[in-house]
Amino acid sequence: MNLSLYIAKRYLFSKKSHQVINIISGVAIAGIALATAAMVCTLSVFNGFQGVVAKQFSAFDADIKITAASGKVITTDAPEIGKVADMQDIAALSFCVEGKAMASYGGSQAMVTIKGVDNNFASLTEIDKVLIGPGEFVLNDGMNDYAVLGGGLTGILNCGILFTTPIEIYAPNRLENVNLTIPARNFKKSELHSTGLVFVLNQPEYDGEYIITSDSFARNLFRREANEATSMELKIRSGANAAKTKKEIEAILGSGYTVQDRYEQQESVYKVMQVEKMISYIFLTFILMVACFNIIGSLAMLIIEKRENMKTLRSLGAENKTIANIFVFEGAIISAMGAVIGIIAGVALTLAQQHFGLISMGGAGEFIVESYPVKIIPGDVAATFITVIVVGFITVWLPVKALTRKYV
Repeated sequence: MNLSLYIAKRYLFSKKSHQVINIISGVAIAGIALATAAMVCTLSVFNGFQGVVAKQFSAFDADIKITAASGKVITTDAPEIGKVADMQDIAALSFCVEGKAMASYGGSQAMVTIKGVDNNFASLTEIDKVLIGPGEFVLNDGMNDYAVLGGGLTGILNCGILFTTPIEIYAPNRLENVNLTIPARNFKKSELHSTGLVFVLNQPEYDGEYIITSDSFARNLFRREANEATSMELKIRSGANAAKTKKEIEAILGSGYTVQDRYEQQESVYKVMQVEKMISYIFLTFILMVACFNIIGSLAMLIIEKRENMKTLRSLGAENKTIANIFVFEGAIISAMGAVIGIIAGVALTLAQQHFGLISMGGAGEFIVESYPVKIIPGDVAATFITVIVVGFITVWLPVKALTRKYV
């Protein structure tokens, strides 16, 4: 065993002549443990909220979305699209037609995104989990086209869930020349009836903008051919490797298409959450650094107390490096003990919150979840442990070197 490490362990657990040294060492361990537990719990809360957001988007976004790399449409009967549709790991697919339009109802107007979907859309996503209202998810009955609006959009248009008169939809007539004398001819007008349903994702960019309707309505509104779609959305078979499937699809389609998984479809949202998580991690690291300063006080007093022992070691041939390493190792042991205790406490608290919901969000019914969501990711726990050890070592190493030079 390393001599410096052996002596460091003996010094840490042995009784000192000054009891205050043991007290300061205990305070240092407790401070590091508290900062470590806070880091584990905070990162777990961010992971939990990310999971909640991902779950909400899964009701609207497919596992994989394919769009044209240039231009707005893909050809549904293209050979490469057929190869993707025949892949073993694809459980369901849907071709969507999407575009911008203006909605008008009773004098209220709003710019909206029309998303035309086929009959496979309900099986492709979990849209049924975010639908509110007494109606049925039927977008076309052979005579009329129906709309499922975002919950926020019903407020903007003042139409409610069960609107009695159709919503008027206007889109630029892209196949006609601009008519300055009769401006109305520059727009294609269509109507959508109520399904008695709205969807609520609690995401303003969806709830306040999107209208889900039939693909036939969207094709007619935006003057698209029967074999044209703005996107192909896929559901991956349960148990299949999503990343591997995505790479296989990219290999089949080539550079003419853009293939996005669920996180890439909402890249801006997840980037913001990652930045917030990183900022919290940095602030907690500074708090941890402050907690580590308690170790310096404990080691300084120990160095002064053990000066005679150090002289004896030097007389026996111990080098200055060996003597300094005794106290560096002691600081590392204190950091490691605090890290282990803190991680155990943090994981225990996180699991308790996950299973029992100890801390509620407050305001019953106002939030998507009743208690703070948490999720433990092993990588975060490992990163926390490494951070504590590295910060503890850096905080201790330079002061210990200076103190041993001065007193020993």
